[in-house]
Amino acid sequence: MQKISILIVEDGRSQREMLRDFLRSEGHTVAEAEKGEKAIKIVLSGHFDLILLDYKMPGMDGLQVLKEIKRINPEIDVVIITAYGTIETAVEAMKVGAIDYITKPVDLDELLILVNRLAERRQLIQENLLLREDLNKRGVTADKIIYKSKQMEELVNMAGRVAASKTSILVQGESGTGKELLARLIHQLSPRANKSIVVVNCGALHENLLESELFGHEKGAFTGATSRRIGRFEEADGGTLFLDEIGELSPATQVKLLRFLQEREFQRLGSNVNLQVDVRIISATNRDLEAQVKEGSFREDLYYRLKVVTMAVPPLRERKVDLCLLIDHFIHKFAAENAKNFKGLTLTAEARDALLKYDYPGNVRELVNILERAVVIARDQYITTDDLPFLPTEPSKKSSGALRESVDELEKNLIIEAMQKTQDNQTKAAEILGISERMLRYKLKKYGLKN
Repeated sequence: MQKISILIVEDGRSQREMLRDFLRSEGHTVAEAEKGEKAIKIVLSGHFDLILLDYKMPGMDGLQVLKEIKRINPEIDVVIITAYGTIETAVEAMKVGAIDYITKPVDLDELLILVNRLAERRQLIQENLLLREDLNKRGVTADKIIYKSKQMEELVNMAGRVAASKTSILVQGESGTGKELLARLIHQLSPRANKSIVVVNCGALHENLLESELFGHEKGAFTGATSRRIGRFEEADGGTLFLDEIGELSPATQVKLLRFLQEREFQRLGSNVNLQVDVRIISATNRDLEAQVKEGSFREDLYYRLKVVTMAVPPLRERKVDLCLLIDHFIHKFAAENAKNFKGLTLTAEARDALLKYDYPGNVRELVNILERAVVIARDQYITTDDLPFLPTEPSKKSSGALRESVDELEKNLIIEAMQKTQDNQTKAAEILGISERMLRYKLKKYGLKN
């Protein structure tokens, strides 16, 4: 646990010394002040991560001291200490800038949990500031990492910590959450950033072609192999190979991938020569690989080789605090691309409310699709609910059957748009939708979109 610098502001000597001794025993650096005026002088002359501030003191009270501390340095975390019967004063202090409060008599176990949580939070913020500086130096554009939520902050932080290693990473998450984006971020932060990241969608290729795509082939290896072909492993030498939809691998290809992960070598189809490359594997799936292992469709030994580090990208509905940032960013982006005046392009209150309430089964990819469509078809400077491909409804007021119909209708419309955009190319449409080609064929049949 990171150790932090703490200032205790408490007029009661026994209470102050008890807190001081306890926190020092936990390894933290602790200073103390018996009144608000002295605390302010200490803050001006030193650095503190956390201030434990008694609310009721002679002279300046806790609220006055809090306001002055926040004026001096708004980044300092302040926790109010208050009597049990005056919690409303702590709530008032939190409106001014206190991060939390504890009541007297202070429970030391509760205090330690709070201090550790704040120390972890501060460490995460510091690491992410350094990470953002690194991203800027590497030329990673800001639109690649738009987030505000704690879940994404922790995920980006993890990306920074694992990037320098060679270990395999398994990225899990629903379709459209940004698994490839995370893989690219890890690559860009790694020592391999000056080499390529090669992306293979394992669900978009027929299983007979995937092996050749990954490992390459020699001339005459099979019918139609008129020349030698370099595979994606060789193409990614020195860099990163991102295997999306890893759960779609055939048993034969699973064996070859496992051999590479164990021995760091492979053979092209039609060759008995062992080749070695320096490739970091990042794989991704929206499926439950553990369940596939239990049912026997995915090798257990390969599963554990791939998931040395597991990173889960949360669905958009679980991080709606990011929505406002994403909405404004993509409206700006698509307005610029379509020569529309962004400053004059505005969401009506009803449209913004509908976007914020919607659950996005297709996640960020669906949000992007919705906003691009809305920007393009907006009649004037206002994007209204008429420009959104769904109706703002309260799920709790609908029957489960009606909700399922709404989701099916939305899914059908997304498939139609993808097929139109790709001129009925199922492979490309499946990539846009973030599903396997096999799943797309099932959906086309389900909705009567293909004879």
